[in-house]
Amino acid sequence: MVLEEQILRFYLKVSSFFFILFLFYIIFIIFIKDVSIKKNFILIDIKESHTNIIDKNIDDNKLNLYIYKSFIKISLFFNSKIHHGKFKITDDDNFINFYNLISKPSNYLEKITIVEGWSKKKLNKLLYKYFQDYEEFQYNELIADTYYFHDGVNFNVFKNQIDRIFVNMIKKYEDHILLKKFTFEEILIIGSLLEKEGINYEDKKEIFSVIINRLDIGMKLQIDATVIYSITRGNKELNRKLSFKDLKIKDDFNTYYIYGLPPTPISYVGAKTIDLIFENHKSNYLFYFYNILEKKHIFSTNYDNHLYKLNEYRKKI
Repeated sequence: MVLEEQILRFYLKVSSFFFILFLFYIIFIIFIKDVSIKKNFILIDIKESHTNIIDKNIDDNKLNLYIYKSFIKISLFFNSKIHHGKFKITDDDNFINFYNLISKPSNYLEKITIVEGWSKKKLNKLLYKYFQDYEEFQYNELIADTYYFHDGVNFNVFKNQIDRIFVNMIKKYEDHILLKKFTFEEILIIGSLLEKEGINYEDKKEIFSVIINRLDIGMKLQIDATVIYSITRGNKELNRKLSFKDLKIKDDFNTYYIYGLPPTPISYVGAKTIDLIFENHKSNYLFYFYNILEKKHIFSTNYDNHLYKLNEYRKKI
């Protein structure tokens, strides 16, 4: 009986020794040993299994891979979360750092640049590359700019960023004198006309002054970009010159047909253009045309002067 107890104690000691040894080995594997990542970044798909994440990204023996998988499985049981997306590998190469990396939102920043004057079709095409599910942004719902976001975030997170910047822009100018004359949406409508017509900052300033001057005296804006929008609705390029017949199209967006502003913006408007509008530049100009030889718009204060400059230009082309 005594011998049996001694044997049992011996086995218990041996078992405890190997258990402790194995425990130290696990600690070494998880917290100390360098883990070999197969690539210089980690890409995790939505709802990808932790087993596949380990097999796809870590190069090691079967025992160590099993320990890694078990560690993640236990962590997930205690409500930890693995994020999907793209992750940059850090300089710290042990497994716990690998796990901490993928259990937080992606550290890899993507960016979407929404170009001033873009159509909804162009933006939708870009959004489709980054989000499985997305909603179309109306022209009066965002500011055209460059937006950074963590790879793998859902569309709602991205939209919240868009909404926040849009609201901040409204707050920035909420006490401006122009908002006693126009609503913010009307500012965006004017901005969209500038995006389509203007070439550069100075050019947009002068076109803005023409728009304001014409609105003040009840004169039709007669902006070609609105005629093009009346024909295409921003869904395609016109790829031809406007005809005299086009100018007579009976459409709510055609500023050769209607008085005042179109009912909504005709493109996305950039932050710089909104800032430009609130500078509230003034001039006496009422007319302009594009000089293709000088690659700029030529402005005039009255029709006779406008017609003279236009005829001089036509003689040269």
